[in-house]
Amino acid sequence: MALRGLDLVVPRGQTFGLLGPNGAGKTTLVKLLLGIAFPTSGKATVLGRPSGHVPTRRRIGYLPENHRYPPHLTGEQVLHHFGRLSGLGRPERTRRVEALLKRVRMEEWRAVRVHKYSKGMMQRLGMAQAILNDPDLLILDEPTDGVDPIGRREIRDLLLEQKQRGATIFLNSHLLSEVERLCDRVAILREGALLREGSVSDLTRPQAAWRVEVRPAAAEALQAACRRVPGAGVVQGGVEMSGDAGALNVLIDALRGQGVEILSVVPRRDSLEDVFVKVLNEGEAA
Repeated sequence: MALRGLDLVVPRGQTFGLLGPNGAGKTTLVKLLLGIAFPTSGKATVLGRPSGHVPTRRRIGYLPENHRYPPHLTGEQVLHHFGRLSGLGRPERTRRVEALLKRVRMEEWRAVRVHKYSKGMMQRLGMAQAILNDPDLLILDEPTDGVDPIGRREIRDLLLEQKQRGATIFLNSHLLSEVERLCDRVAILREGALLREGSVSDLTRPQAAWRVEVRPAAAEALQAACRRVPGAGVVQGGVEMSGDAGALNVLIDALRGQGVEILSVVPRRDSLEDVFVKVLNEGEAA
C-alpha cells in the first residue's frame, strides 16, 4: 500500500504504536524506515539520520511478523549468528546470548533445532534476537502473536525494561489491548493516510458518561431511580448514564432515595479498540 502525505514524528524514548487494518500501509512504512524500500517522494529519518544509513542500522533491533530462521540451527546458534551480523565480539556475544536465553525462558531449549519450536517459542527467540545488540530503536511487528497470556505478560515486561534503559519502541500490533497497555502514543492509518495520532490517554479520555456500581438491589428500585435521569439505564452490577456531573448527582440521590447502596462511581472511557473502530468508521482526519 502506498503512503499518502504521511507526516509522523516518534519522540525518542517512547513506545509508539502503529495501528491500521490490513493493507493500511504499516508494513510499507516499516520498510521505508529500515531502508528496505525507498520513497518516491518525501523523506524519512531514523535516529536523526536518513533511513537506510548503514551505521545507524547497527543501532536498530527488528522483529518482523512471521519471522523464520534456518530450521537446522538451534536457538543458541540463531542468536550467535545474529550477534555476529551485529558486530558483537565473541566474549560479549556469548555473555549476551546466555543472559537473553535465560531472560526469555528459552535456556532449556537452547540446543534444540528451531524447526521443533512452537509459535510462542519462536516469538520468545525472536524477541531475544531483536534486543541482542542493545538497540536504541526497537521495531516490532506483532511481537505477541501466537503467545499465551503468560508469555504476553513476559514480553510486556521485557519491553518495559527496554524502555527504561532508554530505547525507543515502534510497535505494530492487531492486539489493541496490548498496545493500550504498552504504548505512550499511537497513530491510526487507513489506505496509506494518517487518520489520527496522539497519546493513548488523550484518545481514550473519559467521556461525559458514568458507571455506578451498587450492591445487589431490586430491579424495581434501580429502574425507579433511572427514570429520574434521562440517559440512565440499568446494567449488570449497577447503572450507566450519559450526562454531566449535575445529572450524576441527581442519579446518586435517586439511588439513595430508593435505599440502594453505592459501591463506586467510575467515569467511562473508550478503550483503544473503541477509538480505533470509531476513527475507521468515521474516516476522521488527523
